[in-house]
Amino acid sequence: MISNSHSNDSKNREEIVEYEYIIAMGISTGGPKLLNQLLTHLEAELPATYVIVQHMPPGFTKPLADRLNTISKLHVKEAENGEKLKKGVVYVAPGGKQLQVTSKSCPQITLTDDEPYKGHRPSVNVLFNSLAALSLNKRTIAVIMTGMGSDGLEGVTNLKRTQKCTVIAQNQESSTVYGMPKAVINAGLQDYIASADEIHQIIKKIVGDNHGR
Repeated sequence: MISNSHSNDSKNREEIVEYEYIIAMGISTGGPKLLNQLLTHLEAELPATYVIVQHMPPGFTKPLADRLNTISKLHVKEAENGEKLKKGVVYVAPGGKQLQVTSKSCPQITLTDDEPYKGHRPSVNVLFNSLAALSLNKRTIAVIMTGMGSDGLEGVTNLKRTQKCTVIAQNQESSTVYGMPKAVINAGLQDYIASADEIHQIIKKIVGDNHGR
């Protein structure tokens, strides 16, 4: 078997590289399988950083992030309080915590023990609302995928109101549960409706990737 140590070394370098896009993702039921599919198709060369809220209880998000890191060209990790967002890194919100992106000059992760927001901790709305409150010099892509309920709708509404945000919503056919994306689509807030197989293609098209298939 060919060693992958060189690849892992490059993925774990701590140098800060400039990025243009913050790609914020909200997902629930059916999420781990879809994230496994999505993150294998995104390259570290894309000028983007990624923040994911996956509805999960404490103790489950770190193993999820660690597993995704083994199959992705991106560096996938459970988010830690105070760390600055970096290009090519995927930050998974810890179960049982609320995650916000703070500081418009140098966006970073802020974790809190705040109460569940509309039933969720972590909450997609909390993440998206934090981005909507910042006057960022970055472009934002919000991705709403399979899940029950409407978590993310409020946050997408605020993102659309405060900044130029591109919204990708998963289609009904490929969703395990067509709740969260349906809420966004019914409100007419989506820019793209995409199947599970198309989400990574649209992200790369928007960001201007020339490496992907």
